[in-house]
Amino acid sequence: MQPFELRGSGILLAVPTAEDVDRVTAICQDPEVLRWTTLPMPYRREHAEGFIEDHVPSGWAEERELTWAIRDPADRAVLGLIGLRLPGNGRGEVGFMLAEEARGRNVMSRALRLVAEFGFADEGLQLSHLGWQGFVGNWASRRVAWATGFRMEGRIRGGLAQRGERRDVWVATLAAGEPMKPATPWLATPTLSSDRVLLRRFTRSDADAVVEACNDPETQHWLGGLPSPYTREIALRYIDDREEEAAAGRGVSWAATLPDGGPAVGSFSLMGLHSHDGGAEVGYWMHPAARGNGLATTAVRMLARHAFTPEEHGGLGLRRLVVAHVSGNDASRKVIERAGFTPCGVERAGDRIRGGTIVDLHWYDLLSDDMR
Repeated sequence: MQPFELRGSGILLAVPTAEDVDRVTAICQDPEVLRWTTLPMPYRREHAEGFIEDHVPSGWAEERELTWAIRDPADRAVLGLIGLRLPGNGRGEVGFMLAEEARGRNVMSRALRLVAEFGFADEGLQLSHLGWQGFVGNWASRRVAWATGFRMEGRIRGGLAQRGERRDVWVATLAAGEPMKPATPWLATPTLSSDRVLLRRFTRSDADAVVEACNDPETQHWLGGLPSPYTREIALRYIDDREEEAAAGRGVSWAATLPDGGPAVGSFSLMGLHSHDGGAEVGYWMHPAARGNGLATTAVRMLARHAFTPEEHGGLGLRRLVVAHVSGNDASRKVIERAGFTPCGVERAGDRIRGGTIVDLHWYDLLSDDMR
């Protein structure tokens, strides 16, 4: 197969040439590119030379891997690279990288869509499926795949080796004929603020605060499913899972802090958006140092306001929220009632607290009309 160009709106895909060696070297030395790829580290000019002079031409000639430079059509400047591996039997595998200055402009999703269209086309490769893999944590790459219609299939433990270490990978697939647009929502986690509390995205720097809160005896007592002891590794997994829930469209979680910032003093979530028709379940916990001053009540009200705000105004456009506390947890009950929720039923023997004691779950709900 002879190399050829693909053109789209504001983008050009053309084979990299010897004139691009320095530019490719610079892109592949970016710490973020090295972090999420299997490129040699350190990456030197001779690596780029071997890639462009040997790997790229042989890949085209043998029809096993087609590589394009992503270019600005105005001056043909290289913005990144995208490759289509062809293992056979109607399947292709895509991989890509982008220069730092080109990120955040939908360049990569446009390039990926061009490659996918060619791969599936009758006058192209007539593929039936395209696959994508990315190291777990590479949210930018996953978002590109999501924006182009790839469906997440799951996670493979130790799925790829990176410089001698096995790492977990996400896998996703796009099938011929499927719309090249998001199949599920990727929920935003906007910063919500008041004069008493700030709700923001969790970051991995919150891990120590999460460990303290979740090892607190009172938290451990009422949330009987928490691991004990609650380690930093568990906290980091919890934080990563908050991002996963948003990316999968299942829920949104916020770390609560004081208005001037600092570490997390609580966690507030809207959960189960897939399983509740137009609604969600509220969940929360507070660090012991931040209890008893009304911050939780304020945060739940802020959460509800965002949940009921119409989508066109930046909210979730929900119509109903539910929340529950176990029998005996009066602190949680007071937060729920002060936030305006109404009792709607008791689930007998609905939960288990620390020590294995079975207790009732007291359910409450709040409607968007109630907030008005």
